[in-house]
Amino acid sequence: MKPAHGSYERLVRPLLFSLDAETAHHLTINLLGRASQLDIALRVLRHFRPASKPIALFGLNFPNPIGLAAGLDKNGVALPAWAALGFGFIEIGTVTAKAQPGNPRPRIFRFPEQQALINRLGFNNDGADSIAQRLRALRESGRWPAVPVGINIGKSRVTPLEQATDDYLYSFRMLRDFADYITLNVSSPNTPGLRELQEPGKLSDLLRALGNEAGTPPKPLMVKISPDVSAAELKAILAVCEENGVAGIIATNTTLDHSSIAPQLDQAGGLSGAPLRGKSTELVREIAAHSTIPVIASGGIFDAESAREKFQAGAHLIQLYTGFVYRGPQLLREIIDGS
Repeated sequence: MKPAHGSYERLVRPLLFSLDAETAHHLTINLLGRASQLDIALRVLRHFRPASKPIALFGLNFPNPIGLAAGLDKNGVALPAWAALGFGFIEIGTVTAKAQPGNPRPRIFRFPEQQALINRLGFNNDGADSIAQRLRALRESGRWPAVPVGINIGKSRVTPLEQATDDYLYSFRMLRDFADYITLNVSSPNTPGLRELQEPGKLSDLLRALGNEAGTPPKPLMVKISPDVSAAELKAILAVCEENGVAGIIATNTTLDHSSIAPQLDQAGGLSGAPLRGKSTELVREIAAHSTIPVIASGGIFDAESAREKFQAGAHLIQLYTGFVYRGPQLLREIIDGS
């Protein structure tokens, strides 16, 4: 039984888009969280699952190269549902050492004409302790997904930049046992000063500290970078990542370039979606040309063509966020069938 093509865009999206963006987001996550606890619901979701297209990377086996980007399931409440829908891997977070509410609402904005979102959520999440507890309960329930799970960690807003390493280390220690890989988010535009951690000295200190904690066997470490870095900044980031044995680079986070949005409609925050496609692809191409570190591409993937563009630029894996919001679960099958 295959789901009706385009049923999400025809039926579900209009309902979700009739709600405030964050309300729609919470409703979706809550429903998927409940579905994660019901075998019958998971069986229904599996009808969306694309054909298998396995890939091995970072010492992990991915049933297909399409992942869920961090930000959609910040607190890790719906892992079984994401796996049932057919994601080849799931990245939860961003998780911070301390629980935090994030920025004041409204803080997610849709731009359907541009197929874009702007968010200034500010790492709202339950905190490393609570999320570790949730993941432990999931593992003990026997419902842990059979796909790689990444955990994306960032700096708590109240933690001064000079204490960032300790903050990341706390989350790393709390969560590493539940992660197949750990992503360092040093590129969100919505936590003041965070992007300074992309500077070579600070990034090197952070990676060295986490590398010393990696355990046996060490967890693959990813670094998620901004699409707004210059060529010189990218070169420096790549050098630091290579020196410190980073397993992969996620390119990219959201952008502060809002030139695609009319000034009277613009909002503060990071822009994602179709307008980011070109900038993200160019960065993937640059990384692939100058480094042997594998790339996970994220940014403006809305169909088979934009996914293929990322792979042709040198990406090994891709991640969906805004494209999934606009296109729904059938996007996964469309990408697999078209690549």
